[in-house]
Amino acid sequence: MKRIGLVGGTGPESTMMYYKELNSRIDRLTNGQAMPDLSIESVDFRRAWSYVSTRQYDKLTDYLPEKVNNLASSGAEIITLTAGTMHIVFEEVEKKTNTKLVSIPKAVADEAAQAGYKKVGLLGTLFTMEQDYMKTDFIKAGIEVVIPEKDERLLVAKRILEELEYGIVKQSTLDEFNTIIKKMREGQGAEAVVLGCTELPLLLNSNNCVLPCLDSVDIHINKLIELAI
Repeated sequence: MKRIGLVGGTGPESTMMYYKELNSRIDRLTNGQAMPDLSIESVDFRRAWSYVSTRQYDKLTDYLPEKVNNLASSGAEIITLTAGTMHIVFEEVEKKTNTKLVSIPKAVADEAAQAGYKKVGLLGTLFTMEQDYMKTDFIKAGIEVVIPEKDERLLVAKRILEELEYGIVKQSTLDEFNTIIKKMREGQGAEAVVLGCTELPLLLNSNNCVLPCLDSVDIHINKLIELAI
């Protein structure tokens, strides 16, 4: 089995989810015979987020490769970023480290295409919803991506940063998000919703959402397992 390397800490809650699920799923898949060799390089979330929020992408591109190179030095063969927002410099980090990373957007777009979706809604941080890095692979697959209205995007981003990043899950927030998703379904024709932030699965899933969920964490973890074993 290949060693998995995670660039984590963005945020800690989703990193713990990756760690737990990679271990438990591989344990089940191997009938209790193996768990993965796994390394985590945790970034300073405050530092990384300040680079994103102030659009200092050059500094983020300098910072993240340190983590990727440390993972490669530790023997990791399957390396990834555990946050959708950090994919804003995904290609630059790949080039700077000369390392092929496992992309969250590509894994989710492949899953959406396989499911036959032609139009999906996208939720995530403000940057994930408004920038192109989470949408490009969907567009290449012939899938249209729609996002909420501006005030709704601000609300979604606020709830992610002030609640979900800290593991706080509220029924009131679930109700707010479902109202937004329903509007994307009825007003924009969304057939499913992409949980484009790795904290969103703490709140939303296909059992409590008004649309089928494309859970970026679940899909990405399954892709990492496929490549590792």
